[in-house]
Formats: sequence, structure tokens, C-alpha cells
Amino acid sequence: MRTKSTAIILCFFGGWLGIHKFYLGQNVAGILYLLFFWTCIPSLIAFVEFFVLVLMSDTEFNTNYNQLIASTSGAVSAKGGAVSAKDATSALADLKGLFDSGIITAEEYEEKRQNLLKSL
Repeated sequence: MRTKSTAIILCFFGGWLGIHKFYLGQNVAGILYLLFFWTCIPSLIAFVEFFVLVLMSDTEFNTNYNQLIASTSGAVSAKGGAVSAKDATSALADLKGLFDSGIITAEEYEEKRQNLLKSL
């Protein structure tokens, strides 16, 4: 799971090289930053992106850069109703895998698990 604070720090110190772009999963943009860092244009863009990241809400950051976590925690179907038991079971299995691999903390795991169970 990508964290907003890490992205902000990487953007501040390594934005001119595009390090934050690689961290956020935008590899093509990261390569472009590396190719053109000598022009100082990536530095100017990273300066603006730093403030965008600082002012971005946590929810918006997670929606933009943590799709796997957001899709696992989103327990409501597109129709607005509760999720089927099969979908909830697979979501719980995915969530447990994220917890076991250390991507999410115990508190996040329990919160998302409770949300999934409430939606049944």
C-alpha cells in the first residue's frame, strides 16, 4: 500500500528525477522525468506536484494510487446493494492476503473486514 507521506517525501527530495512517479506506479512518467531532468522542467513539475500531494485528501490519494486496497474495501456493488456472499468471501481472502504479506496493518485489516461483514 502506497502512503501519501512517502510520496510527498520522495517528491520533495527526488522529484527532479521522477522517483515519486516510480513509487506511485507511473513508470512511463518516471522514465520521462529521468530523460529530461537536465532541462529542469521535471523539477518545476515536481514542485507543483509536491503541493498537489500535500493538499490532496487521504481518500483521494487512496482512490488514485491504491486501487487494489480501495477495491477490496469497497463492499457495495455497483447496483448499490450489498455484495453477494461469494464476492465478500473472495474480498475477505484478498484482504487476508494483504494483511499476511504486511501491506496493511492489523487495524486496517480489522476495519475493512468489519465493513465487508456489515455489507452482507
